[in-house]
Amino acid sequence: MSATKTVAGDALVTGSAGENDTKSGEPIGAQRCGLVAIVGKPNVGKSTLLNALVGQKISITSRKAQTTRHRITGMRTQGATQFVFVDTPGFQTRHNNALNRSLNKTVQGAVSGVDLVLFVVEAGKFNQADAKVLALLAKDAPTLLVANKLDQVHLRSELAPWLQEMQQRHPFAEFVPMSAKNAKDIERLLGICEKYLPEQAWWYDADELTDRSEKFLASETVREKLFRLTGDELPYTSTVIIDKFEEEPGRGKQKRLVKIAATIVVERDTHKAMVIGDKGERIKRIGTETRVELEKLMDAKVFIELWVKVRSGWADDEARVRSFGYE
Repeated sequence: MSATKTVAGDALVTGSAGENDTKSGEPIGAQRCGLVAIVGKPNVGKSTLLNALVGQKISITSRKAQTTRHRITGMRTQGATQFVFVDTPGFQTRHNNALNRSLNKTVQGAVSGVDLVLFVVEAGKFNQADAKVLALLAKDAPTLLVANKLDQVHLRSELAPWLQEMQQRHPFAEFVPMSAKNAKDIERLLGICEKYLPEQAWWYDADELTDRSEKFLASETVREKLFRLTGDELPYTSTVIIDKFEEEPGRGKQKRLVKIAATIVVERDTHKAMVIGDKGERIKRIGTETRVELEKLMDAKVFIELWVKVRSGWADDEARVRSFGYE
């Protein structure tokens, strides 16, 4: 599998892994590797789960539903096994615009051809939005019912009738009650996933974490801070475009320097004023929090400039949705 991949912040281009390329020196026969799709309705904890499974933050999170908009691949290599996790947008049912149609195509594409599916729901709950996602899953694809947010369930005995009901809805291979914030639960889930991955050579080097570029991660980090600092005031259709991403070598002991210019795209002038804030304080804070996080992620000195532009109706314009990087 050829791809541009990010290794602890450094972009590399690698070739396909041949049969004799063991990556770690272990015999190929001892290695396991496979695709694991993480699916579920919006805001059920998929990105938090992906970050926990990978062991590092590679997918943005916020309380705002529909935060994840792209297929994001994260890798975890442990022992002889390489897990290739695919985080997906939550399946959209509320608005039938061009953006949501694009996101739903991403979900549908991600659940085909994988070795294992993690169907994430809130423990003890199931509604129409969950059912829409479940209907996408093939009956013959091994699927784990991941009952997330177990820490919010007061009486565990209440899960038994719910579990019986879920088994009638779909032939789940196993039931995994857990909290994505619990390290022991994450290790237990990894052990369960491992059984379903085929014996084959790893696709990535052992220290690789994601196949997404630093430029993409910069865009996502700005968008996360945007959503976190505007709360429910700002519509989810706001997006971020990277206009400039340049690297320079550091001087002396200085780390490499990354210069970023990004545009926050909103649909109305009132949204623009909301993002900028009083005397520019909000956009300044978005930039500062983005810079601090990216400096840790990229191990570099980061300069970032942010601008805000109004593009009315962009989320329902298929050509513009594609031009903004959505599939």
